[in-house]
Amino acid sequence: MTVELIGPEAESCLTWPALCAALEAGHRLPRAEIADTFLYRGKDTLLNRAAWIDGLGQLVKCATVFPGNGAHGLPTVNGAVTLYADQTGVLEAVVVFHLVTKWKTAGDSLLSARHLARPDSRNILLVGAGTVARSMVAAYGSSFPEARFTVWNRSAPAAQAMARDLGVAVADDLETAVRAADIICTCTMSTEPLVQGDWLRPGQHLDLIGAYRPDMREVDDTALTRASLFVDSRATTLHHIGELKDPIARGVISESDVIADFYDLPSGAYRRRSEDEITIAKNGGGAHLDLMTAGWILAAWRARPAG
Repeated sequence: MTVELIGPEAESCLTWPALCAALEAGHRLPRAEIADTFLYRGKDTLLNRAAWIDGLGQLVKCATVFPGNGAHGLPTVNGAVTLYADQTGVLEAVVVFHLVTKWKTAGDSLLSARHLARPDSRNILLVGAGTVARSMVAAYGSSFPEARFTVWNRSAPAAQAMARDLGVAVADDLETAVRAADIICTCTMSTEPLVQGDWLRPGQHLDLIGAYRPDMREVDDTALTRASLFVDSRATTLHHIGELKDPIARGVISESDVIADFYDLPSGAYRRRSEDEITIAKNGGGAHLDLMTAGWILAAWRARPAG
């Protein structure tokens, strides 16, 4: 069997609605078996994530997260993705890490927004101006075509650069921007809450992407207690990520306060229940989502028009 080597050239075959459909289809298959290991050295992280979904295949993803790399002109996140055939375990593809991660991460939050945000959402605030925030402009724009984007970032030059490149507005004051937004997407490396629950108003939706370690938070306890809580995967969020692990340990919220994850999509439980409801979706990722995304990328690449 030929091993496909898939890089950025595959993006011409990909669309955000098709990815959302693939993620929903993946959650109708048998529940994934997943195993994660996290190793730390100070602020640096090594993640090894593996997933096996019967009927789809197996995947191993290795990622390094070195926050100091920017000072050396290097990407913060690096790694490799390998995809294996469902019935034989034969290596089918090596997919560029950043391609899978971009589409998986943004598609994860887009899928949440399609089910949890109000359909009339127009004002979208991006908290953070990095690679993930930039990819969210195209992702959200595919489902909210009349959206107006605003970015807030601790470093004003990064926000201004994103504004020049993508035509978004820049917010000087985070509280004012949060209060005005219909969808708030946090994509930061913060270890302290940035978005305060007292700033929220009825009907808003928050996509929390950035926190991936036990010592990270992007919203405060008040936000969590005011909102209806959803996660992409209970297995990869509740006991691993500070956004939920810390307040659960302190009794601020309980595991039962998380209403649904993506495996509840087929039942209809992963949804907004009223126009005034505040919803929070924690994007924790997981190798099973990488597997669904990488499998979809491989299928789209193989189905591309000849020539």
